[in-house]
Amino acid sequence: MRFPGLVAFPNAMSLGAIRNDSLIYEMGLEIARQCKVMGIQVNLAPVADVNVNPANPIIGVRSFGEDPSNVARKTAAYIRGLQEGGIMAVGKHFPGHGDTDKDSHRTLPRVHHNRARLDSVELFPFKALIDSGLWAVMSAHLEVPALEKQSNIPASFSKRILVDQLRDAMQFKGLIITDAVNMQGAKSMGRPGVVDALALAAGNDVVEFTEDLPEAIEQVKIAIDQGKLTWNQIGEKC
Repeated sequence: MRFPGLVAFPNAMSLGAIRNDSLIYEMGLEIARQCKVMGIQVNLAPVADVNVNPANPIIGVRSFGEDPSNVARKTAAYIRGLQEGGIMAVGKHFPGHGDTDKDSHRTLPRVHHNRARLDSVELFPFKALIDSGLWAVMSAHLEVPALEKQSNIPASFSKRILVDQLRDAMQFKGLIITDAVNMQGAKSMGRPGVVDALALAAGNDVVEFTEDLPEAIEQVKIAIDQGKLTWNQIGEKC
């Protein structure tokens, strides 16, 4: 997808129609091999979103489909191939971007479902991936009122979602990486630099696509001075 001239693998929706999941595993191994050749250690994939909304403007063919069980099996096969090939897989976009009709690159979408529905659809593949040994999860710029009662707080900036749900309830021990903080879905939280510190304080370990690294470092120092972050937390993230 990113490199012109390389073999283009089928999109995830096409792969979702394959019955033999071992083929997805073999593809993951091959992608890992190619990543290693290029010196890439982390692949920001796979999309674990369940594509249940035909009006979704951003997930679509990036998802393995609309069946949570099939999505879980296909993503698990893919991450197993990647990680056995020595490349970190990153399941995204937690807690699930499949049933939105807006693009978080442009605005802050909202997922309206209750907790029971989230458990059975949106969260289902992520739980399967965590149980399969996923190394990293990407947090989404989505508003999810069933998991975060405060309005206008993206999941990517919510301790209730990243710590209480992902870390504690779902027992995820790997890295949490934000979706890109240059997206409009993150900009509601503040200016470049400020959002970086807020994202780390919320439970993310890595901030993707920081727009002002010097200011981000200063804001992290301020957050530590104010007790919003601790050096122990920074150590854990490192």
